[in-house]
Amino acid sequence: MDLSIRIGSLELKNPVLTASGCFGVGREYSEIYDISSLGGIVTKTITLRPREGNLPPRIWETPAGMLNSIGLANPGVKSFIETEIPFLRDIECVRIVSVAGETIGEFVELVGEIAPLEEVDAIEINISCPNVEQGGLTFGTDPVVITELVGKLRPVTKKPLWVKLTPNVTNIVATGKAAVDAGADALCAINTLLGMAIDTDTRKPRLGNVTGGLSGPAILPVALVKVYELYREFPEIPIIGIGGIGSPTEAIAHMLAGASAVQVGSGLFSYPRLPLDIIESFEEYCDEQGFSSVREITGSLIIPEI
Repeated sequence: MDLSIRIGSLELKNPVLTASGCFGVGREYSEIYDISSLGGIVTKTITLRPREGNLPPRIWETPAGMLNSIGLANPGVKSFIETEIPFLRDIECVRIVSVAGETIGEFVELVGEIAPLEEVDAIEINISCPNVEQGGLTFGTDPVVITELVGKLRPVTKKPLWVKLTPNVTNIVATGKAAVDAGADALCAINTLLGMAIDTDTRKPRLGNVTGGLSGPAILPVALVKVYELYREFPEIPIIGIGGIGSPTEAIAHMLAGASAVQVGSGLFSYPRLPLDIIESFEEYCDEQGFSSVREITGSLIIPEI
């Protein structure tokens, strides 16, 4: 069975990737299985300078997922290059580095540092993280700002730019169009939904930063409709489906809705080998449906005639 796909200029051995923030660079997971068997990995988001992140508590479990308010804690790009790039060098799958900034200038400088590295195959632009006070949410909700940001980044590198979209907007097609028109090579949908939890006994928020990003099974229906809307509007643009993938069934649903590939995030915490199960399930599903390639799943949702 042909499981290979293309995302712009990149060829992936299969359509299963890990999502930013849930996998690090794969160091711990590499002790469990061969991460080179994946289609690709997306690193935890890095920033130009070190970030300590938000005040604790940073994570709260919900009935159907989890809230996180990490605040993009990371050691900064220089430390990342020194400590993590050597590990990425030996990984034989597509390597995508996620980046974030609080200003367009920071984004430009950061991409300028990362893009020349041979160990980086693509860059994911995190414009949508809802758990920082400055940067992500503002960039991700304004099509005009997205156009300016991606337009400034496009001349910096010829490597693929994947733009990760926030669901916290009225019209995700508008923000997606802004990214595509400015030169994005792929759209990643979705990032977390903005949410909060409250301790009714103390009358205080459960998270130190008050609000956080909701992920897990609860966001699957939202993720599917956003992927569907984007695919319907941009059938020629690769879409990477993210959100609510806890089993192979949800990954297949993302592909049916229009995703060319999927990223597995929170599901890794409860079952680290989930990506391997999904890869295997794609073969079985293609056999059952009479597909000769996993690419045939993308957008093959059957809409009843009215």
